[in-house]
Amino acid sequence: MTLQRQAGFAAVEYTVVCAALALALFVPIQDDPASPDKGRSTIEILSAGLQKAYKNFSHATSLPL
Repeated sequence: MTLQRQAGFAAVEYTVVCAALALALFVPIQDDPASPDKGRSTIEILSAGLQKAYKNFSHATSLPL
């Protein structure tokens, strides 16, 4: 009987942790020095970094040997 309660409680914990992570990723950071006019979310910052890294990578691979 207690095993079912524990399994149900684990699902609640998983839901709470996933919701907190999603909230942390999508809430804008107000004092972002990279964008003084508006706050960017963590997802936007991560996306911009990946785009810049891929742009640099594709440029480097296009150079002649």
